[in-house]
Amino acid sequence: MTVAIGAVVVLLSVVAGYMLHGGQVRVLVQPSEFLIIGGAGIGSLFIGTPPAVLRHLIRQLRSAQKPASVRADYLDLLTMLYGLLRHAQQAGVMALEQHAEAPEQSPILSVHSHFLHRESAVAFLCDTVRVMVMGGVSTHDLEGLMEEDLEVHHHELLKPSTTLAKVGDALPGLGIVAAVLGVVITMGAIDGSPAEIGHKVAAALVGTFLGVFLAYGFVQPLASSLEHRAGSETKYLECIKAGLLAAHKGLPPAIAVEFARRVLPEEVRPSFAETERACRETRNAAMAAAA
Repeated sequence: MTVAIGAVVVLLSVVAGYMLHGGQVRVLVQPSEFLIIGGAGIGSLFIGTPPAVLRHLIRQLRSAQKPASVRADYLDLLTMLYGLLRHAQQAGVMALEQHAEAPEQSPILSVHSHFLHRESAVAFLCDTVRVMVMGGVSTHDLEGLMEEDLEVHHHELLKPSTTLAKVGDALPGLGIVAAVLGVVITMGAIDGSPAEIGHKVAAALVGTFLGVFLAYGFVQPLASSLEHRAGSETKYLECIKAGLLAAHKGLPPAIAVEFARRVLPEEVRPSFAETERACRETRNAAMAAAA
């Protein structure tokens, strides 16, 4: 939602300022300039981007309009971790295998739909639980394994935003290309009337304007937005990592969840009391179901 609001504010501010100086909006409407800059920008994106990254870019652009993870999402994650780790404490680590093999059918994981919708988080949790079930892995080695997984995942998440930023860097240059082509057209009509020449020069300058405007008003900020969302996604996985690692060290579920809570940024971190209350409700629900 903030992406759309920001785009509207940028567009209205520039157009309104232009009109206050007596500018005519219809002069800015140059379809040929849009075609040159937009088409060349999209073409360069296809030239320099592998298909897999393009698919990830499209997926991230679609999700850019959706709200990022909020405090309630992380509280849901913490309660899910508590329920899973408490089950392991009571029935043993081997009891987690069935939950890792079929998370959609797990009585613990299936009630947390927000978590299940995050394919990368589900895969990270289940793969780590499988390693824990196999046994024979020290805490240090398990931490290193999860760190490598997180590093690879974060690198993959950043590829779309990096690619989009490069396109943004190229747009001012493409705007100059459109402007030069406009000058070439103007030179071909140099014997025309001053009004005709002025119109063609204005159209050429619009190309430069569009390249810079699209780059710094839309594409670069959008790339920055995708980068921030990638960081948020990685933090979600780091929360899972902290909880599982603390449990692997032998700490009680409540303490392990506290380790997971502490890695979260303050703006989305549930308070200690909120987390304790939610975990207590999860424990009571589990005891009622067992009875």
